Amino acid sequence: MKTLKPLSRLVVAIAALLMVSAYFVPLWQILMWAPQYPEGLEMDIWINTITGDVKVISALNHYIGMKHIEVEMFPEFGYMIYIVGFLIGFGLLTALINRRFMLWMFSLLLVATAVAALVDFWLWGYDYGHNLDPTAAINIPGMSYQPPLIGTKQLLNFTAFSGPDIGGWIFIIAGVLIMGTLGFELYTQKKKV
Repeated sequence: MKTLKPLSRLVVAIAALLMVSAYFVPLWQILMWAPQYPEGLEMDIWINTITGDVKVISALNHYIGMKHIEVEMFPEFGYMIYIVGFLIGFGLLTALINRRFMLWMFSLLLVATAVAALVDFWLWGYDYGHNLDPTAAINIPGMSYQPPLIGTKQLLNFTAFSGPDIGGWIFIIAGVLIMGTLGFELYTQKKKV
């Protein structure tokens, strides 16, 4: 069984501990600007709740037939704390057990979790932006209002932005550290051969 280099074990432990930030800072943000809101509106997505201008955004969206945004509409908030906790624990276990196959598994788990989170968010956005109330005050036939997954999108007179918040960026850094460590381990193994 191949073991990890001491530096790799340290980096894996640090990356896992960085993910603890998910319990204290927002992971994702949605920002919106319009002529009537030049200062912008903000919605922050945390590990188990949503904060910011949620009531204002929800009220505005209701005019075009979107559902009201409520924490209860996201079952993910009920189990995200456990998924993140599992990732943190698996990362620390990887550093403790000191086996390269564990680093491979941790890397794959991180990638799979990131892909699953983005797919889940896209599916929610699709449903939220396409399943509109036909009796809404503003009804434009054929128009949908799916928020952007990542990046900026024009929705009527609003410019919407979606992307990582502080916690999301920390998770990205942790992922880069893990992938970089895996690359380092593979590179140093090749040099020995």
